[in-house]
Amino acid sequence: MKDTPLDKHSTAEPNLPPLPPLPPLPRYAKAAPYAQAAPAGERPPAAPRPEIDASWRRAIRMGLDPGRGPAEGGELLDRDELEERRQASELGAVLRALGAGPGGQGGMVDASTQIMVVSDDEGRVLWREGGAGVLRRADAIRLEEGANWSERGTGTNAIGTALALRLPVRVHSAEHFAHALRAWTCSAAPVHDPRDGRLLGAIDVSGPAPGFHPTTLALVSSVARLAEGELRERHGRSVDRLRSVAAPILCRVGGRALAVDPHGWAAAVTGMAPVDRLPLPKSLRPGRIWQPSLGMCTVEPLPGGWLIRVDEESRQEEAREGAPGRVVLDLSHPRRWSVTVSGPAGDWTQALTPRHAELLYLLATHRSGRSAAELALDVFGDPTRTVTVRAEMSRVRRHLAGVLAHRPYRFTEEMEVQVIPPPAPADLLPHSTAPAVVRARGA
Repeated sequence: MKDTPLDKHSTAEPNLPPLPPLPPLPRYAKAAPYAQAAPAGERPPAAPRPEIDASWRRAIRMGLDPGRGPAEGGELLDRDELEERRQASELGAVLRALGAGPGGQGGMVDASTQIMVVSDDEGRVLWREGGAGVLRRADAIRLEEGANWSERGTGTNAIGTALALRLPVRVHSAEHFAHALRAWTCSAAPVHDPRDGRLLGAIDVSGPAPGFHPTTLALVSSVARLAEGELRERHGRSVDRLRSVAAPILCRVGGRALAVDPHGWAAAVTGMAPVDRLPLPKSLRPGRIWQPSLGMCTVEPLPGGWLIRVDEESRQEEAREGAPGRVVLDLSHPRRWSVTVSGPAGDWTQALTPRHAELLYLLATHRSGRSAAELALDVFGDPTRTVTVRAEMSRVRRHLAGVLAHRPYRFTEEMEVQVIPPPAPADLLPHSTAPAVVRARGA
């Protein structure tokens, strides 16, 4: 297949022991599926797994019909837009590097009965690979390049649900929301950009339900982690190149300054304590900007990054005027969350990881503050996991100096804090299993 990063292998490796059979369908899948019973107001025959139940409910709230055909999930991307998305994706080159030659990742999939799929962060299929027979069957359910396999487009399925939860997911047979997909089983794992935590897409293996193996979820999870590791190594090499360029320049700069890559990772620092990463606006340009942890700064371009110099006079003036006064925590999107800090010099928006979104939400709803033990109980249900909480809060406070205080952890008293929730309370941080967030969804 043209322009695909995956290798084609039509047969499994010989002389392997027979695979154990797939566990039997759960009781609720054998009987009338929940996706059919719930819209009609009927009681499902048995309780589904929590992640499947939550996904079905999201599909119902979006008004999806479980009886609609595969072609009703929306139009395919035209060839130009598909190619544009492929070129913009980080996943193509990474998976090509992992799967090149015999024994690559493509060889782990039996191409005669399974199809490997790579989607972008919106659930659009960018590439797929498999044998001719299984590809024809995939065409029948529109598991083809350019198709929309987000939950909004197709309902509960491994690609869309893994993207919604940001976790590996297997959807087996009648666990699919759409009736047309009940003959299939699929396993998918999300891939995140290690540089900024951004969701890049998902890797999926799908096939007819009777021949599917229960270890497939572990396979796709491993491939996703390998892809993230490859991205991490490439990023490390680019930071090393920036450091070699920036080091002689920083030797001549007076005062505090640092060189960062386009994602804010520091390559070299002078006149200040080392930092791992500096949050940068998406549209950073040369000139003067306000940065929450540094104040007013001057930005200059470097090959492969930026030189950021702290304006000491503006920093002192800002300290006299007071700290920033408003924080907006935006949790309205199911997969992207951000915090915006407003101060006398302007606004600053920082994208949030899932864990940091949880922590800031909890602090926003407990303005008097939370101890490390209380946050550990809120997030993990275990008050003894304070070391993990302190480490995460240290990372959050590194980017929000002057906004967060500690002992207990809290937003500073002078800050005005606003939370923008999702339209439906049940969609609050859908990836989260934190007990406090789960309770908030129910409320």
